[in-house]
Amino acid sequence: MGKEASSVVPDFVAFLNASPTAFHAVDESKRLLRDAGYEQVSEREDWNLEAGKKYFFTRNHSTIVAFAVGKKYVAGNGFHIVGAHTDSPCLKLKPVTKVSKGGCLQVGVQTYGGGLWHTWFDRDLTIAGRVMIREENDDSASYSHRLVRLEEPIMRIPTLAIHLDRGVNDGFKVNTQTHLIPVLATSITAEMNKPAAENGPEDVGIVGKPKHHPLLLQMLANQIGCAPGEICDFELQACDTQPSVVAGALKEFVFSGRLDNLCMSFCSLKALIDATSSESSLDDETGVRMVALFDHEEVGSNSAQGAGSPAMFDALSRITSCFGSDPNLIQKAIQRSFLVSADMAHALHPNYMEKHEENHQPKMHGGLVIKHNANQRYATNAVTSFVFREIAQKHDLPIQARFRSAQ
Repeated sequence: MGKEASSVVPDFVAFLNASPTAFHAVDESKRLLRDAGYEQVSEREDWNLEAGKKYFFTRNHSTIVAFAVGKKYVAGNGFHIVGAHTDSPCLKLKPVTKVSKGGCLQVGVQTYGGGLWHTWFDRDLTIAGRVMIREENDDSASYSHRLVRLEEPIMRIPTLAIHLDRGVNDGFKVNTQTHLIPVLATSITAEMNKPAAENGPEDVGIVGKPKHHPLLLQMLANQIGCAPGEICDFELQACDTQPSVVAGALKEFVFSGRLDNLCMSFCSLKALIDATSSESSLDDETGVRMVALFDHEEVGSNSAQGAGSPAMFDALSRITSCFGSDPNLIQKAIQRSFLVSADMAHALHPNYMEKHEENHQPKMHGGLVIKHNANQRYATNAVTSFVFREIAQKHDLPIQARFRSAQ
């Protein structure tokens, strides 16, 4: 690991540890951008942008778009964009989480994305995400969004003992409906430590049954600093409490979850910040430098804040219209733009060499990977890959190729 690379690694690991969910990743990104002089704008308001200035906006608190307008930018000029995503496969809490079986309190979860679900067994788990809070103000009430993360491990998905499943080593297929239910506590201990306040009226589910264990709500309320009855709703997920670390015998690896795609989220964000850090950074820039970190890539990108939404086009249109009134300029701008979709590539696994075609085996320390697919699973073509390689060569960055088969 070179000196320049090693200098950024602590910041990257800190970003990983600050981002257990897409909401937290966006919150941390906002902090980094503000520290770098970026101003937040809202899609609900008019934009009064200036050439030479730096801005960002968010959608749903889980997607963020940051951009820097060149001092020589005029409407119709192109955008230089790097796109990545903030979400990762995980176990998300169901709308009704209360499960009680076999003398245990459990938390109902559902799978999100294409995860390796067997890896979630026997881990020290906690929960994180966002919570909607009701706050009483005299005769009225207001509602706010709060990020929450319980630091200590509070639940676990235990593996069945081999004595009860002698054939497990011959092949284990996870039943995501029955096997992946974390254990929160035993019923008897929970009853002995029952919170003084039971669930509020907002916690009544179908046919009058409570939706969540009072114990779970109490822990969330304690972390946020509110009463359990003030919690109106939430979007939470299970998280591994083991921190991301630099590891390996020679300290060359980052052991962490969520590398897909917090790695590219961090790298693209840092690149934008570093490229706009000095007073003169944008003096000769004729275009707009942009980074877009989208939510919901793992499930198809088709949400209101996913890459398949109008979010990107809306941003390009609004920026262009701030500097020119001709509606045709946005089409010219798009044709003059260049976008890199930055995601993780799977390096060659020494235990599964047969999984990569002989001529396309991305290796660690081999450099950036350009992904190809004849069936257009990737947008790479001869022109875009050539431009990418030329830029990399100019900056002495090694490049390797990978193709995705038709399967």
